[in-house]
Amino acid sequence: MAKWTPRHEAPAPLEGPVVPTIIGGTIIWFVLFVVQLPFYGWYSDHGHTWWIWTCLAGGGLGLIGVYYVKRRDAAIKAHRATAE
Repeated sequence: MAKWTPRHEAPAPLEGPVVPTIIGGTIIWFVLFVVQLPFYGWYSDHGHTWWIWTCLAGGGLGLIGVYYVKRRDAAIKAHRATAE
């Protein structure tokens, strides 16, 4: 089997407002979790409680993501400051 090699250069990564994007997504996950809590009984009766816990897991992983991208953003800014 031959190794596949790309024929063109990969595009540069898009740099945008990463921190607000991750914060927004994390808030959405937590809102979905809170909105579904009053219906826990219905979800339990129908075997869909994993929907609620998926939202909580998404919010928790989002908090880890917020921490990560804030540190990454600070490191990029510090590197740019020392390079100048």
